[in-house]
Amino acid sequence: MWEYTDKVNEHFMNPRNVGQVENANGVGEVGSLACGDALKLTIHVNDEDIITDAKFKTFGCASAIASSSALTEMVKGMKLEEAEKITNEDIADFLGGLPKEKMHCSVMGREALEAAIANYRGVILPMAEGEVVCECFGVTDLEISRAIQESNLRSVEEITNFTKAGGGCGKCEDRLRDLLQASVNLVAIPMQSVNKEQKMTTLQKIKKIEEVMEREKDDGDIELIDVDGDFVTVSLLGACRSCQKSETTIKQYVEKKLREQVIDTLIVEEAK
Repeated sequence: MWEYTDKVNEHFMNPRNVGQVENANGVGEVGSLACGDALKLTIHVNDEDIITDAKFKTFGCASAIASSSALTEMVKGMKLEEAEKITNEDIADFLGGLPKEKMHCSVMGREALEAAIANYRGVILPMAEGEVVCECFGVTDLEISRAIQESNLRSVEEITNFTKAGGGCGKCEDRLRDLLQASVNLVAIPMQSVNKEQKMTTLQKIKKIEEVMEREKDDGDIELIDVDGDFVTVSLLGACRSCQKSETTIKQYVEKKLREQVIDTLIVEEAK
């Protein structure tokens, strides 16, 4: 059972602005019934570029309904240039926060607003021009890259929480890792398929990493600095620090060992 804030529960039990704006001049539709979540947002914008009305129809969970309700409350009376700056984090904050596994509901609200504004202006939504990475949920590479950068996502699991990409058949997970690596300026490298059963907390992950490094270290020449999602930061000590092959050591030895003995999604990088 998800732990929802009182405000989420309120907007779920008593959603505002349900329905469709009769004289709508902006319509945004995202998601699909086949995917489990769908949102249709209709807005009316007056001659002064102010959103005078906003309504929604949502098929989805409590978070999806609450996020949609909150979004309409936020944008009514707002100028378009202000509405364009609304992020999914703003929607979640308006509700007092959302469970991390439900952040994609606030993302769906933000995307529906962008689509409605684009429809009003008669332009093509940039995110729609990307390459579809997750066929199960129709998520593009542009949407995924933006989520990674804006919300500082550090693992495939977090990408799924925010975009739903990878939450279906899982065939796109290698591509998600490529996008994750590219977003932090890492060179993409071949990675093994993820075992769906591999789930551990950050503390469990750190403990196992420390155990492996303790067993494998040679005269204390490597130190664990940080673990952030799937990214492991280490520092080479002693003679290894100035070795020209330090990057090779990290990628072909340290990273390989950690993937074999901890979890095969880990990405090891050297502290700058």
